Amino acid sequence: MASSSSTTGSRHCCFLLALPLLSSTAHGQLSPTFYAARCSALDRIVRDEVSRALFRDPPPLGGPRMGASLLRLFFHDCFVQGCDASVLLDVDPSKGILSSEKDAGPNANSLRGFEVVDSIKSKVEAACPGVVSCADILALATREAVVAVRDRDPSSPSSCCLLH
Repeated sequence: MASSSSTTGSRHCCFLLALPLLSSTAHGQLSPTFYAARCSALDRIVRDEVSRALFRDPPPLGGPRMGASLLRLFFHDCFVQGCDASVLLDVDPSKGILSSEKDAGPNANSLRGFEVVDSIKSKVEAACPGVVSCADILALATREAVVAVRDRDPSSPSSCCLLH
């Protein structure tokens, strides 16, 4: 019994020693200006395309509901195994993609916003080829959509957790 107790104690000790190391390596890696030097047009492209989708394109490819659709798309991407843009992948046997999250039961014919992300990606690639990941584009588009819809609704709280 003492052996089990000391093993558990040493595991707790190792965990407590490793915790500061883990937290310090992750601290400060996310930045709203990460792409400022490498793709200065990124924020403008994302903002313009999201604004177009929300306020100029008619439903079903646009409209104010597209903000919620992008947020839901981002949630479903992050929910499975992290925010990796895997929900954007199409089935493509030639590339070894035999199934995709996009076509999975809960997502098939349910998620919207792929066209918005594709439009942003093509414009970003034209301006800054090979710089910005699809996962980051999806995250930025979602942020812009939530902010844009919030700013258009005068009844929403003025202080929000999102960065502009």
